[in-house]
Amino acid sequence: MAKEKPIIVIKKITVVGGGHHGGSWKVALADFMTAMMAFFLVMWLLGQSDDTKKAIADYFSTPSVIEYNFANYGVELTLEKLFLDLLNEPLKAFQSFLEPIDTTPNILDMGSAKVIVSTLADQLGDMAKNVQVNPEGFDFDIPDTMLFLRGTSIPTPEFIGIMTKLKGITAGLQDAEIYITSAMFNQTVPNSSAVEADRIAKQRLDLVKNKVKSGLEHTTTDVIGRINVKDKKGEVDPDKLIGFVKISIKQKPIKSDGSETRKIEDLFGGAKADSQVYEDYIDQVTRKKKSQEKNSN
Repeated sequence: MAKEKPIIVIKKITVVGGGHHGGSWKVALADFMTAMMAFFLVMWLLGQSDDTKKAIADYFSTPSVIEYNFANYGVELTLEKLFLDLLNEPLKAFQSFLEPIDTTPNILDMGSAKVIVSTLADQLGDMAKNVQVNPEGFDFDIPDTMLFLRGTSIPTPEFIGIMTKLKGITAGLQDAEIYITSAMFNQTVPNSSAVEADRIAKQRLDLVKNKVKSGLEHTTTDVIGRINVKDKKGEVDPDKLIGFVKISIKQKPIKSDGSETRKIEDLFGGAKADSQVYEDYIDQVTRKKKSQEKNSN
């Protein structure tokens, strides 16, 4: 039986050019339009004022809120803040993923007691005493011996440095009230004069108050000052006659835009932050800084 011859199939593929119906011109046009848009954007920027140029530069150079939080508070506190934001202000939380953060964050707007305590520990360290955080705000004391020479209103060499760190806390505040109390004892001035102690306390208050006011970035924050001079008769121990400058920061009940302010809270309940919690955070921040310095070296 003869074998069947294999069937050979030959396919011819003809490629026809697109001509004027092809789509390659669209790619070229898209590239051209992109280049033109970039050119006109550059020309527009060149014609803007210095303030506008700076604002645009800040937008692209500053991190978003989320990036800022991760860099400064770590994963745990960032996730807690994000969770609280999603519960209280979901639209604002999603918006924060994209928007660059202000040069100085509004610490009251963080919404988390732990984030506030962590920020205070990072900025002020062990200079802040008697730290307390509540749903409306927070307060702390700075011993007067860190700011002024004993019994005078003459600033210490550390005064400017402490005020600069304090500015990092107060500068970005919005819709807030800052209460500054200058407290001291009569026994720290010559002859334990109550009149002289009042005069020095007022001078101290004016120095701190003016420094804080000059650093504010928003007009919706008020600075209120007062003095508190006490008589501690019979006391001669200098360590028991240390006064303080008390900083108390409170949110206004209603913001300037008419909305209610958000309470400061903890993830699993109301805000609970006292001096012991603050001391623990100082230890954590100190260890973190030492580790960073060691790695950089």
